[in-house]
Amino acid sequence: MAWSRQSRIGRQPSQLRIKLVPPITVVLGSMITALPIITDYPILPPMGLLAVLAWRLIRPGFWPVWAGFPLGLIDDIFSGQPFGSAVLLWSVVFIFLEAIDRKAVSRDYWQDWLIASIATVFVLIGGMLIVDFQTNMLRLDLLVPQMLLSILLYPFVARLIGAVDNWRVAS
Repeated sequence: MAWSRQSRIGRQPSQLRIKLVPPITVVLGSMITALPIITDYPILPPMGLLAVLAWRLIRPGFWPVWAGFPLGLIDDIFSGQPFGSAVLLWSVVFIFLEAIDRKAVSRDYWQDWLIASIATVFVLIGGMLIVDFQTNMLRLDLLVPQMLLSILLYPFVARLIGAVDNWRVAS
């Protein structure tokens, strides 16, 4: 037999793949908001945020609480929001998720979806209010389509991140 295949039994996955895949997926998600899609109202979901929420809810201990700062900084670069808004909002979300992880015994799929929905709505409203508080306080209804699309898209993103996570830890 000319072709032989090495056994995967006992092999460890690449440490580089284990450490770099989650941040790369979040950066790629944040880069999606830089696509040249022209609309009158915000419609594109914050894919970087959905990816970071999926990673954080699937693998609670992977990122420390302070990871919201650099990941939010990268999102600020691509999103066009005022510099530091995602840093602040994502850091608050990470602190919120850490508090939930310390209090909760276990969570199921529906609770993760609810947590991600609350965090997404918080970040979208917070980002809009940071841009212009007085004007946007009366125009929060503009965010409803983006919020609904983000909430409905989260299960797909979580499933995709779950598949990427399985590949990441496979040997």
